[in-house]
Amino acid sequence: MPRSNRPRRTNTGRGAAGNAPGGRKHGAGPAPELDLERARAGIARRESAPDGDWMVRTMTARNAEKTYICPGCSTAVPPGIAHLVVWADDHLFGAAAGLAERRHWHTNCWTSRNFRYR
Repeated sequence: MPRSNRPRRTNTGRGAAGNAPGGRKHGAGPAPELDLERARAGIARRESAPDGDWMVRTMTARNAEKTYICPGCSTAVPPGIAHLVVWADDHLFGAAAGLAERRHWHTNCWTSRNFRYR
């Protein structure tokens, strides 16, 4: 005996979710291709220096959409230029405060900043 008196829907019916792999509906098209460059750029790495511990994330040229001022040279980092996003990992007020005070550096300005401390 069926649990309900309603007739069963067919997979071709409106709004029916078929048994497609990944739980997608039929006709949704193929899954988008994974962008490895974007996936690698989103991972922050930890760097230790004489001035503290820093989290550094690479911003690709394609993802750079706004103009920022580099604290190393005090010039603009225009849109479309690959650069680094840097924040303090050992901030006095915690990780959230360090992330809120993140800065956008030219890659060369960030790598050459350590020479000032030697």
